[in-house]
Amino acid sequence: MKTSTPTPSTRNKALERFIRNRLAVTGLILIGVFVLIALFAQVIAPFDPIQQNYEQLLQPPSSRHWFGTDNLGRDVLSRVIYGTRVSLSAGIIAVSLAALIGVLLGLSAGFFRGFVDEIIMRIIDAMLAFPFLVLAITLAAILGPSLQNAMLAITVVSIPVFARVTRGQVLSERERDYVQAATALGANDARIMLQHVLPNIAGPIIIQSTLSIAGAILAESSLSFLGLGVQPPTPSWGEMLNVARGYLRDAPWTAIAPGILIFIAVLAFNLLGDGLRDALDPRQQS
Repeated sequence: MKTSTPTPSTRNKALERFIRNRLAVTGLILIGVFVLIALFAQVIAPFDPIQQNYEQLLQPPSSRHWFGTDNLGRDVLSRVIYGTRVSLSAGIIAVSLAALIGVLLGLSAGFFRGFVDEIIMRIIDAMLAFPFLVLAITLAAILGPSLQNAMLAITVVSIPVFARVTRGQVLSERERDYVQAATALGANDARIMLQHVLPNIAGPIIIQSTLSIAGAILAESSLSFLGLGVQPPTPSWGEMLNVARGYLRDAPWTAIAPGILIFIAVLAFNLLGDGLRDALDPRQQS
């Protein structure tokens, strides 16, 4: 059965467009660096991130402590290195779960239409009525402060965007010839949705996932900054900023490192997402 699945030639052209996009490649390289830092944090970090040293309180950057020390004498560099694990884990895991649930909801709503579509999309519309971060803060406050609850809150508030993106794509795909042919040959709904429709709408979902990871990292940092995410002494970029705000005048280095890393991580995923969108845009395929 012939489908509209992208051919190897089309994929090669998309890859070529992506490689030519220097900003997108830069974003991918930065993400790769963050992943390596997270995986090998124990090897890279020069000190124990939670070890306190009261003889080294609020020391400025030096050859021994490149990023200085915090209010408890802990090495800031070691803490931001271990904080990379928290941010990437929160972003990737939360968005992966949100994408799984949101895509299934969007597939069902767009394919079955009617009553199923109305029920699912009205719930999605109700969730979208609340600002992303406000809803995440509310859920995290209800569930209680912890990394797991913060990730759960981010997962829940990220579901609507995946459901909407998927539904919109399914509505345009369900009337195509390959779907009608599969139906005529007796394929069941689940097989049509998962084996025929889903592969053809994977591009927009991948793009949305990449962009959502950037939002999830920012959300996790915000929740930890407010005390609703990672709890001390576990290092987190947001938690480090929360502690550093009391020492901005005397020890600004305690806030500079985590702040810059949040900026770079979010920027890297946004650059990658924009590059994927440009590479996978059907209007640019020839």
